[in-house]
Amino acid sequence: MNERLMNRALGAYLGFACGDALGATVEFMSPKQIQKRYGVHTEMIGGGWLGLEPGQVTDDTQMSLALGQAIIDHQGWNLRAVADNFLAWLDSGPPDVGNTCRRGILRYRDEGLLSGLPRADEAGNGACMRNLPVVLATLSSPDKFETWSLEQSHITHHNLLSDAATLALGRMTNLLIHGQGLDACLLEAESLIGRYREFVYRPYPGKATGYIVDTVQTVLHHFFNTDSFESCLIATVNQGGDADTTGALAGMLAGAKYGLERIPERWLARLNALITEEIRSQAKKLTLIKE
Repeated sequence: MNERLMNRALGAYLGFACGDALGATVEFMSPKQIQKRYGVHTEMIGGGWLGLEPGQVTDDTQMSLALGQAIIDHQGWNLRAVADNFLAWLDSGPPDVGNTCRRGILRYRDEGLLSGLPRADEAGNGACMRNLPVVLATLSSPDKFETWSLEQSHITHHNLLSDAATLALGRMTNLLIHGQGLDACLLEAESLIGRYREFVYRPYPGKATGYIVDTVQTVLHHFFNTDSFESCLIATVNQGGDADTTGALAGMLAGAKYGLERIPERWLARLNALITEEIRSQAKKLTLIKE
């Protein structure tokens, strides 16, 4: 793998974690509440409804690392190992667990099921938010990307809108890591909207909830209307709502586009050191997967 590609892959993963840690402070707040309390929220100060330490990440990054480790441990795909890692993560007492993620992981624990039936109420962003390790491990394997993405998604989220968004954002990240620009991503966004009109994001509806449609609209609006990693992340998290996840996904795309060197050093320095070390290790190992 060439150095520039690796730089963008690592930029995507560390950018994702930065968005998670920055956004967690203002999760569930409205833009007006954020403005009243912070003016513009620009720094990793922790706090928020979870009372996090500065630079601490949430379930978005933790579940991604659990998924990535399962791929690394098996040098390829083992869905049961992914589910086992999710269960171990849940058993570790994380500060935050989404209801749909919890339900799917407990179903696996209690019934051994790796997928539930399709459900309308599983159109949250919990599957999309953790899929970056699959993107990195299948950079040159589009067929494996789709299969692995949908299988890991369906452990907790079995829904057409969730599936479509997970694949679309994953493909955009792949394109960006390979050096493609915004035009290629816009085509991918148009393809998604062509199949599911719900995802139309122009004009931007202004919602940033955990519903996958709101999440994707928020991420795409701010990604396509900013011109740097920093401006993309700040605009996204100041929309509030499910800001750790919208921030993480925006950071994933912006990190892949702009590269590691464009992530502000003050954010990288504040990010939890153990998380940073684990991400750096995983990014390198995942991009070397040969299965």
